[in-house]
Amino acid sequence: MTKQIIAIGGGGFGRDPGKGIIEDYILKQSKKRKPNICFIPTATGDNEEYKENFYSTFSKLNCKATHIDFFKRTPDLESLIQDQDVIFVGGGNTKSMLAVWKDWGLDTLLKSAYEKGVVMSGVSAGAICWFEQGITDSWADDLQLMECLGFIDGTCCPHYDEEVERRPAVAKFLSEQLVSSCIAIEGECALHIRDGKVFSSIAFGKGKKSYSVNLKNKKVIETQFDSKDISIK
Repeated sequence: MTKQIIAIGGGGFGRDPGKGIIEDYILKQSKKRKPNICFIPTATGDNEEYKENFYSTFSKLNCKATHIDFFKRTPDLESLIQDQDVIFVGGGNTKSMLAVWKDWGLDTLLKSAYEKGVVMSGVSAGAICWFEQGITDSWADDLQLMECLGFIDGTCCPHYDEEVERRPAVAKFLSEQLVSSCIAIEGECALHIRDGKVFSSIAFGKGKKSYSVNLKNKKVIETQFDSKDISIK
Protein backbone atom coordinates (compact mmCIF):
# COMPACT_ATOMS: atom_id res chain seq x y z
CA MET A 1 0.00 0.00 0.00
CA THR A 2 1.50 3.32 -1.10
CA LYS A 3 1.74 5.88 1.69
CA GLN A 4 1.22 9.43 0.46
CA ILE A 5 1.52 12.94 1.84
CA ILE A 6 0.79 16.12 -0.14
CA ALA A 7 2.11 19.14 1.74
CA ILE A 8 0.97 22.55 0.46
CA GLY A 9 3.08 25.64 1.14
CA GLY A 10 0.18 28.10 0.92
CA GLY A 11 -3.00 28.80 -1.01
CA GLY A 12 -5.76 26.46 -2.07
CA PHE A 13 -9.43 26.71 -1.12
CA GLY A 14 -8.77 28.77 2.02
CA ARG A 15 -7.50 31.58 -0.18
CA ASP A 16 -9.21 30.85 -3.52
CA PRO A 17 -12.44 28.96 -2.82
CA GLY A 18 -13.93 27.22 -5.82
CA LYS A 19 -10.76 27.10 -7.90
CA GLY A 20 -9.93 23.53 -6.94
CA ILE A 21 -6.70 22.90 -8.86
CA ILE A 22 -4.54 21.33 -6.15
CA GLU A 23 -7.66 19.88 -4.54
CA ASP A 24 -8.51 17.94 -7.70
CA TYR A 25 -4.92 16.67 -7.86
CA ILE A 26 -5.13 15.45 -4.26
CA LEU A 27 -8.39 13.59 -4.83
CA LYS A 28 -7.00 11.83 -7.90
CA GLN A 29 -4.12 10.35 -5.87
CA SER A 30 -6.61 8.16 -3.99
CA LYS A 31 -7.38 6.26 -7.23
CA LYS A 32 -11.00 6.05 -6.12
CA ARG A 33 -13.89 6.89 -8.46
CA LYS A 34 -15.59 9.07 -5.84
CA PRO A 35 -13.25 9.36 -2.83
CA ASN A 36 -14.32 10.27 0.69
CA ILE A 37 -12.43 13.31 1.97
CA CYS A 38 -12.41 14.72 5.48
CA PHE A 39 -11.41 18.29 6.30
CA ILE A 40 -9.84 18.90 9.73
CA PRO A 41 -9.87 22.66 10.53
CA THR A 42 -8.64 22.37 14.13
CA ALA A 43 -5.78 24.85 13.67
CA THR A 44 -8.26 27.70 13.15
CA GLY A 45 -10.55 26.55 15.96
CA ASP A 46 -13.01 25.06 13.44
CA ASN A 47 -13.50 28.41 11.70
CA GLU A 48 -16.91 28.47 9.97
CA GLU A 49 -15.83 30.43 6.88
CA TYR A 50 -12.96 28.00 6.33
CA LYS A 51 -15.40 25.09 6.39
CA GLU A 52 -17.69 26.91 3.96
CA ASN A 53 -14.75 27.42 1.57
CA PHE A 54 -13.94 23.73 1.84
CA TYR A 55 -17.44 22.64 0.89
CA SER A 56 -17.84 25.28 -1.83
CA THR A 57 -14.69 23.91 -3.48
CA PHE A 58 -15.06 20.18 -3.01
CA SER A 59 -18.78 20.20 -3.87
CA LYS A 60 -17.66 20.97 -7.45
CA LEU A 61 -15.33 17.96 -7.49
CA ASN A 62 -16.15 14.27 -7.70
CA CYS A 63 -15.96 13.30 -4.04
CA LYS A 64 -17.91 12.88 -0.82
CA ALA A 65 -16.84 15.57 1.65
CA THR A 66 -17.14 15.79 5.42
CA HIS A 67 -15.29 17.50 8.29
CA ILE A 68 -14.39 17.08 11.95
CA ASP A 69 -15.29 19.60 14.64
CA PHE A 70 -13.46 19.58 17.96
CA PHE A 71 -14.99 22.73 19.40
CA LYS A 72 -18.56 21.54 19.07
CA ARG A 73 -19.82 18.01 19.69
CA THR A 74 -17.17 15.72 18.27
CA PRO A 75 -18.13 12.61 16.26
CA ASP A 76 -16.85 9.05 16.66
CA LEU A 77 -13.36 9.72 15.33
CA GLU A 78 -12.31 6.13 14.74
CA SER A 79 -15.25 5.21 12.51
CA LEU A 80 -15.08 8.55 10.67
CA ILE A 81 -11.36 8.27 9.89
CA GLN A 82 -11.71 4.62 8.85
CA ASP A 83 -14.21 5.67 6.17
CA GLN A 84 -11.91 8.20 4.50
CA ASP A 85 -9.78 7.97 1.37
CA VAL A 86 -8.25 11.44 1.79
CA ILE A 87 -7.55 13.68 4.80
CA PHE A 88 -7.07 17.43 4.37
CA VAL A 89 -5.73 19.46 7.30
CA GLY A 90 -6.20 23.22 7.31
CA GLY A 91 -3.76 25.95 8.29
CA GLY A 92 -3.55 27.91 11.52
CA ASN A 93 -1.89 27.29 14.89
CA THR A 94 0.05 24.03 14.63
CA LYS A 95 0.90 23.75 18.32
CA SER A 96 -2.69 24.14 19.46
CA MET A 97 -3.92 21.79 16.75
CA LEU A 98 -1.57 18.96 17.70
CA ALA A 99 -2.34 19.36 21.38
CA VAL A 100 -6.06 18.90 20.70
CA TRP A 101 -5.46 15.95 18.39
CA LYS A 102 -3.28 14.14 20.91
CA ASP A 103 -5.80 14.65 23.68
CA TRP A 104 -8.49 13.05 21.52
CA GLY A 105 -6.18 10.36 20.12
CA LEU A 106 -6.59 11.58 16.55
CA ASP A 107 -2.82 11.49 15.93
CA THR A 108 -2.85 7.70 16.44
CA LEU A 109 -5.90 7.24 14.21
CA LEU A 110 -4.31 9.30 11.43
CA LYS A 111 -1.08 7.32 11.63
CA SER A 112 -3.01 4.07 11.24
CA ALA A 113 -4.94 5.49 8.27
CA TYR A 114 -1.71 6.71 6.65
CA GLU A 115 -0.16 3.26 6.99
CA LYS A 116 -3.23 1.81 5.25
CA GLY A 117 -2.88 4.14 2.26
CA VAL A 118 -5.21 7.03 3.09
CA VAL A 119 -3.82 10.15 1.38
CA MET A 120 -2.71 12.73 3.95
CA SER A 121 -2.71 16.34 2.78
CA GLY A 122 -2.96 19.87 4.04
CA VAL A 123 -1.73 23.43 3.90
CA SER A 124 0.68 25.33 6.19
CA ALA A 125 0.01 23.76 9.62
CA GLY A 126 -1.56 20.93 7.65
CA ALA A 127 1.66 20.58 5.65
CA ILE A 128 4.26 20.63 8.41
CA CYS A 129 2.32 18.44 10.83
CA TRP A 130 3.30 15.22 9.01
CA PHE A 131 7.05 15.85 9.37
CA GLU A 132 9.36 15.27 12.33
CA GLN A 133 9.64 19.03 12.76
CA GLY A 134 8.02 22.13 11.35
CA ILE A 135 8.85 25.82 11.26
CA THR A 136 5.76 27.52 12.67
CA ASP A 137 4.34 30.91 13.60
CA SER A 138 2.24 29.40 16.40
CA TRP A 139 4.05 31.77 18.78
CA ALA A 140 3.45 35.51 18.27
CA ASP A 141 7.07 36.65 18.75
CA ASP A 142 8.98 34.80 16.08
CA LEU A 143 9.14 31.63 14.00
CA GLN A 144 10.07 28.55 15.95
CA LEU A 145 10.88 24.91 15.40
CA MET A 146 8.44 22.44 16.87
CA GLU A 147 8.11 18.68 17.05
CA CYS A 148 5.35 17.34 14.84
CA LEU A 149 3.82 13.92 14.12
CA GLY A 150 6.86 12.34 12.50
CA PHE A 151 5.03 10.34 9.84
CA ILE A 152 7.97 11.27 7.58
CA ASP A 153 11.55 12.35 8.28
CA GLY A 154 12.82 15.89 8.14
CA THR A 155 11.87 19.50 8.78
CA CYS A 156 9.37 21.49 6.73
CA CYS A 157 8.83 25.21 6.20
CA PRO A 158 5.73 26.46 4.31
CA HIS A 159 5.08 29.95 2.85
CA TYR A 160 8.72 30.08 1.79
CA ASP A 161 8.22 32.91 -0.72
CA GLU A 162 5.12 34.46 0.86
CA GLU A 163 6.34 35.61 4.26
CA VAL A 164 9.57 37.63 4.46
CA GLU A 165 10.74 36.05 7.71
CA ARG A 166 10.72 32.49 6.37
CA ARG A 167 14.00 32.39 4.43
CA PRO A 168 16.02 34.08 7.23
CA ALA A 169 14.52 31.69 9.79
CA VAL A 170 15.52 28.63 7.77
CA ALA A 171 19.04 30.03 7.34
CA LYS A 172 19.25 30.71 11.08
CA PHE A 173 18.16 27.20 12.09
CA LEU A 174 20.66 25.72 9.63
CA SER A 175 23.55 27.93 10.81
CA GLU A 176 22.80 27.12 14.45
CA GLN A 177 22.76 23.42 13.51
CA LEU A 178 19.25 23.04 14.92
CA VAL A 179 18.38 21.31 11.64
CA SER A 180 20.65 19.59 9.14
CA SER A 181 18.40 20.40 6.18
CA CYS A 182 14.93 21.77 5.52
CA ILE A 183 12.19 21.18 2.98
CA ALA A 184 10.84 24.59 1.96
CA ILE A 185 7.60 24.95 0.00
CA GLU A 186 6.43 28.11 -1.71
CA GLY A 187 2.84 29.32 -1.78
CA GLU A 188 0.69 27.80 -4.54
CA CYS A 189 2.98 24.81 -4.53
CA ALA A 190 2.82 21.38 -2.92
CA LEU A 191 5.30 18.62 -2.29
CA HIS A 192 4.02 15.13 -3.07
CA ILE A 193 5.76 12.48 -0.99
CA ARG A 194 5.33 8.76 -1.60
CA ASP A 195 6.54 6.15 0.86
CA GLY A 196 8.63 8.76 2.65
CA LYS A 197 10.45 9.96 -0.49
CA VAL A 198 9.80 13.09 -2.56
CA PHE A 199 7.88 12.15 -5.71
CA SER A 200 7.36 15.62 -7.19
CA SER A 201 6.88 19.28 -6.49
CA ILE A 202 3.40 20.25 -7.73
CA ALA A 203 3.00 23.87 -8.86
CA PHE A 204 -0.58 25.14 -9.00
CA GLY A 205 0.59 28.73 -9.35
CA LYS A 206 2.88 29.87 -12.15
CA GLY A 207 6.58 29.26 -11.48
CA LYS A 208 6.13 28.02 -7.91
CA LYS A 209 8.77 25.72 -6.41
CA SER A 210 9.81 23.50 -3.51
CA TYR A 211 13.37 23.11 -2.28
CA SER A 212 15.73 21.08 -0.21
CA VAL A 213 17.64 23.75 1.72
CA ASN A 214 21.07 23.00 3.13
CA LEU A 215 24.15 24.77 4.45
CA LYS A 216 27.44 24.21 2.63
CA ASN A 217 30.61 26.12 3.55
CA LYS A 218 28.42 28.48 5.59
CA LYS A 219 26.35 29.28 2.50
CA VAL A 220 22.65 28.45 2.13
CA ILE A 221 22.05 26.20 -0.87
CA GLU A 222 18.51 25.81 -2.28
CA THR A 223 18.10 22.75 -4.49
CA GLN A 224 14.84 22.64 -6.42
CA PHE A 225 12.85 19.44 -6.48
CA ASP A 226 11.64 18.18 -9.87
CA SER A 227 8.38 19.97 -10.55
CA LYS A 228 5.09 19.35 -12.32
CA ASP A 229 3.00 22.40 -13.29
CA ILE A 230 -0.76 21.94 -12.99
CA SER A 231 -1.55 25.68 -12.83
CA ILE A 232 -3.37 25.57 -16.17
CA LYS A 233 -6.14 22.99 -16.18
